[in-house]
Amino acid sequence: MVEEKIGIVEHFFNKVSVAAIKITNGELKIGDTIHIVGAHTDFTQRIDSMEINRNPVETVKVGDDVGIKVKDRVREHDVVYKIPEE
Repeated sequence: MVEEKIGIVEHFFNKVSVAAIKITNGELKIGDTIHIVGAHTDFTQRIDSMEINRNPVETVKVGDDVGIKVKDRVREHDVVYKIPEE
């Protein structure tokens, strides 16, 4: 199973535990599983909610800046991978 690089973390909002992610490849949708990796970060999670400019969205594509609620702390420049569905 090959993970596909999908984006980069640009910012982390600590109080609400939301990662601002720049989508650089492919697309993401609600229900997809992502893997976030960095120097101090390494976890996978299912996407339950995404927002662009505080508006809920179902799907994001290349060029979008999206906020995704994350279960753990992430850091700027962490890499976001999409785990393919089986």
